[in-house]
Amino acid sequence: MAREPSYTIGVEEEYFIVDRETRDLVRDMPDGLLAACEEITEGTISPEFIRSQIEVGTPVSGSVKEVRAHLAQLRSDVASVVSEYGLAIISSSTHPFAAWGEQLHTDKTRYNTLADALQGVVRRLLICGMHVHVGIEDEDVRIDLMNQVLYFLPHLLALSTSSPFWHGDDTGLNSYRTAVFRTLPRTGLPDEFLDWSHYQRHAQILVASGVIEDETKLWWDIRPSARYPTLEMRSTDIATRIDDGISLAAMYVSLLSMLFQLRQENQRWRVYSRMLLMENVWRAQRYGVSESLIDFGIGKLVPMPDLVAELVELVAEDARRLNCVEEVAHAREIVRRGTSADRQRAIYQAAIASGADDREALIGVVDFLIEETVSGL
Repeated sequence: MAREPSYTIGVEEEYFIVDRETRDLVRDMPDGLLAACEEITEGTISPEFIRSQIEVGTPVSGSVKEVRAHLAQLRSDVASVVSEYGLAIISSSTHPFAAWGEQLHTDKTRYNTLADALQGVVRRLLICGMHVHVGIEDEDVRIDLMNQVLYFLPHLLALSTSSPFWHGDDTGLNSYRTAVFRTLPRTGLPDEFLDWSHYQRHAQILVASGVIEDETKLWWDIRPSARYPTLEMRSTDIATRIDDGISLAAMYVSLLSMLFQLRQENQRWRVYSRMLLMENVWRAQRYGVSESLIDFGIGKLVPMPDLVAELVELVAEDARRLNCVEEVAHAREIVRRGTSADRQRAIYQAAIASGADDREALIGVVDFLIEETVSGL
């Protein structure tokens, strides 16, 4: 019988850096900004592929509450530093009107190699995400839980959506980030693997052939981390409000705990075909929480409020053991008031109804994102 995972948790978030005057993205970070962020933060700070982005990463945390405290401090610290340069951060998976063709990529060997290999698709990668690492030390358990938790990734995506606008247009999708990211190779849902060695055999074919340098270039919606003994969830948009993002992290770690408990009882969650799972991914990126997902067990569409209520109940015991009951229950509040994508659209539509032109309405959305990103810290 496998040893129970530690369920340690770490969160990585990517932010856009905007000019407070124009509300557009900065084309390049001011000299000294990154160093100033590194100096005052306890977590990790790093540039991203696009120069108008910055990534933060929390220290390894023993609980959801601890990781929230770290993440709140990181958001606050980075927001404080960039404000000294007349800038602000926004926690949103797309910028409402920035043009990808005007962006510059970071001049580092890793990013130059990516730019050369992926060409136009990576130049369009003007998106931000959130990644959640959960400590699962046993490698075979890591793969087993990855296979099973795929079922719930569309639910997490629906709750996270924050990217309805692209190049100033309402895309009609709540997560346009997902559509942009899918143009890269080795993205989407991973295959089902029998165990760790099965996964390694497949990954090493790509490494040995020179197609990829290492397993960090497997950009699936969920993957065994190549650097840490964790299962890294990458399927969601970045939530604008910190409590929404923490709710996603709490739900994810609670789901993994629930699935492990089933495993200990010689049970498991049914693994469905990628065809069916991808249909729910599409519905999540298209509608967020405003429409239904398919319950494959009964073969019917079920409204998100009902699905989220079932999820909260499903992981209730695990959430209690992990001390994150309130954080998991917060998912109901997300459904009640809508995701960031829903609120961005509401801000835009209200501005248009009040007589604003398109640009003014989009600037209003950026102002909303600036405020919401640091709200509740």
